[in-house]
Amino acid sequence: MAGQRVFPLSCVVQQYAWGKTGSNSEVARLLASSDPLAQIAEDKPYAELWMGTHPRGDAKILDNHISQKTLGQWIAENQDCLGPKVKETFNGKLPFLFKVLSVETALSIQAHPNKALAEKLHHQAPQHYPDANHKPEMAIALTSFQGLCGFRPVEEIVTFLKKVPEFQFLIGDDATTQLRQSLGSDSQAMASALRSCFTHLMRSEKKVVVEQLNLLVKRISQQVSAGNSMEDICGTLLLDLHQQYPGDIGCFAIYFLNLLTLKPGEAMFLEANVPHAYLKGDCVECMACSDNTVRAGLTPKFIDVPTLCEMLNYTPTASKDRLFPPEQSQDDPYLSIYNPPVPDFTVMRMQVPGSVTEYKVLALNSASILLMVQGTVTASTPTAQAAIPLQRGGVLFIGANESVSLKLTEPKDLLIFRACCLL
Repeated sequence: MAGQRVFPLSCVVQQYAWGKTGSNSEVARLLASSDPLAQIAEDKPYAELWMGTHPRGDAKILDNHISQKTLGQWIAENQDCLGPKVKETFNGKLPFLFKVLSVETALSIQAHPNKALAEKLHHQAPQHYPDANHKPEMAIALTSFQGLCGFRPVEEIVTFLKKVPEFQFLIGDDATTQLRQSLGSDSQAMASALRSCFTHLMRSEKKVVVEQLNLLVKRISQQVSAGNSMEDICGTLLLDLHQQYPGDIGCFAIYFLNLLTLKPGEAMFLEANVPHAYLKGDCVECMACSDNTVRAGLTPKFIDVPTLCEMLNYTPTASKDRLFPPEQSQDDPYLSIYNPPVPDFTVMRMQVPGSVTEYKVLALNSASILLMVQGTVTASTPTAQAAIPLQRGGVLFIGANESVSLKLTEPKDLLIFRACCLL
């Protein structure tokens, strides 16, 4: 059995306070489906399911022939399974971490550094920036998924400055005027004005922020009680965020950043220096292996406002342009490919109708991790002695250049995600 390169994984559940509780969480539901013995605690948050190798959550191998090993340990001893290019490029390590996230409360206003900045931050403050790698991320919605991503068009921000005097008060007259005057100017002038406005907000005194936020919350609450809609200033979201993080400056970031509501299958890609936050919903996420996050609000964790304001990409974009559409495979009618402009990872989505009795998973020149979100199959491969049963929540590691055949054991549609590294 030494040659076996396809096997199931037992993944790591992370219980963070922002996660959905009990069976409300897609993480918990996947866990319960894949393991009938799993005890789901309805009062505990099931925030993340980690599928891959990580110092804080290395998946375990579910195979009697190679038991007692984590995936990271096994890969260290079997580096050829990564594929030659991946092995060489990423020093014999799996370059991505694959996850499922179930978000109930907002998950920090943040951005991730590029490699140059990551190296600098790690050298200066390793306790806050624990490695020297970048951390691009992609989120693909499993349910309706709400997030903030990138700076809004300047016209929208100027409108909020008119309609939300509390917001305008924090920005100040000079920065507000500069932003209004940048309308119709070149992109550099708009970005400069946007930087000035955002920096003014984020450097506001805590006491002043709390005062203005309380005024805004009171005004919105009174209008809502009177039966008036306040959605033109994102009233419901503002009240939700204030309830989650009272007095937090991040509540005002909704007037700077695009609000996206992804439908299942829609994605957003979070490259370096793009401000973002996850707000609510369930998603599949893939990221480069790193823990480097620069935060500035809606979080109890370490906040680094100067670094964030300095590093951000202040180019405004329309919300529709923040969507990252997949490409349809030319070789497989059921396969969509989310291929971001970074070498670390690609995500594939397979939607196979229940009328298909057997589905061939494409062999790749990269190790990959496969997640069953919907359906029941048996997986067979030339290197495994027996077929591997796989159902909803099941996870499979597939070595490079391995072919896998999935036989449907029920005539129900399949939904499968697969993370890999296409160099």
